[in-house]
Amino acid sequence: MKKKAVSILLAAALAAGALAGCGKGTDETGSGAEEGKVINIYSWNDEFRQRVEAVYPEVKKTSKDGTVTTLKDGTEIHWIINPNQDGVYQQKLDEALMKQADAAPDDKVDIFLSETDYVNKYTDAEADAAMPLSDLGIDPEKDLADQYSFTKVTASDVNGVQRASTWQCCPGLLVYRRDIAKDVFGTDDPEEVAKKVKDWETMKATAEELKTKGYFVFSSYADTFRLYGNSISESWVSPGESVIKVDQKIMDWVSDSKEWLDAGYLDKNIKGQWNDDWNKAMSSESKVFAFLFPAWGIDFTLKPNWDGDDGIWAVTNPPQEYNWGGSYVHACTGTDNPQHVKDIILAVTANKDNLLKISKEYLDFTNTQSGMQEAAKDDAGYASDFLGGQNAFKYFTPVAENIKIAPLSAYDQGCVELIQNSFNDYFQGNVNFEKAKSNFETAIRERYPDITEIQWPE
Repeated sequence: MKKKAVSILLAAALAAGALAGCGKGTDETGSGAEEGKVINIYSWNDEFRQRVEAVYPEVKKTSKDGTVTTLKDGTEIHWIINPNQDGVYQQKLDEALMKQADAAPDDKVDIFLSETDYVNKYTDAEADAAMPLSDLGIDPEKDLADQYSFTKVTASDVNGVQRASTWQCCPGLLVYRRDIAKDVFGTDDPEEVAKKVKDWETMKATAEELKTKGYFVFSSYADTFRLYGNSISESWVSPGESVIKVDQKIMDWVSDSKEWLDAGYLDKNIKGQWNDDWNKAMSSESKVFAFLFPAWGIDFTLKPNWDGDDGIWAVTNPPQEYNWGGSYVHACTGTDNPQHVKDIILAVTANKDNLLKISKEYLDFTNTQSGMQEAAKDDAGYASDFLGGQNAFKYFTPVAENIKIAPLSAYDQGCVELIQNSFNDYFQGNVNFEKAKSNFETAIRERYPDITEIQWPE
């Protein structure tokens, strides 16, 4: 099963010791050896590049096409970007990792990024694709002590060895339309709106209230999935097993989504997320009251799709605390640039002043507890024009402090995607409940042939 989880070819290469050694005889601190001339960084968009440019003091310039960043010492960062969609990014990354041992020094992968949904695949101790941060000379207990603890757990292998770091903490809020709130509730005050959305039962009554005025509470059943998914009690696949266990919280999402959809609280025309209809639901012509987003969702998704004035959207507490996403930065085993890699990771994920700068410039909820506590109290310094001068960090911070991350597995991405895809037809009335379950079982076995059983809650 292990080989399937990491990918057969990659696991085989790693098992043979292909990625076991650093490229130029570096010691555990990453010192004492000449650094390479090219730093290869694998990612799925330019988000990490922008953060590096913003806070890494050694940056000199970046090419107009964004593919090469030159440092002051002449070293070049080459950005290798492949889309996340359809698993393309992971496929390209895995292909590069397979070649790591035999690659020329300046062709080696030095840094790569992963997302929460599949970070477990790359922090796997047996795979050893990502170096322990301690091997770079980074002491997680000391250098990363101010990070939110659940991000450190997420970035660690089963032995508790941290093999990644992140500048992000991704607590989620409810982001709502002020104009719709005024029309339906008579107020757009975040504290008053919070009372209308304080838990799922209250939200259901609020959804009915919105419906009477012609509005949808959320755009799609997919909008609520992460909140339920964050509440699962055990991982989709337990370590060393080949059985997928569908948690009762996932089935609660199915039953609640069907109820809300049939009641007219959600827009039946919007099938899932990351499609044109969902994007349009964020426009000024939309009748959708709210979305459930972390900070990156506001900046990368909502803001670009909004075609109205600033100040129409606001944030308040969600009906349930949750985390959505996070980009984890890994030092690749075999890098020939350990010192540069160490410096970049510390600059972008551990320096509080740098992270506060990222928060101001990009609205990211960043990964120092003391920094975010400062931001939450600084209404003037962290006011958002898009949110009408509101300081979103005031709301993000208490959510972050209470997040309990769901147990992870290497199968999370496929399970999360396929359970939603399979029940989409059920929500739309195209198949019955049992057929949707059957479709999930078929799809998951196609994605992960090593899975021997799918267990459903009774």
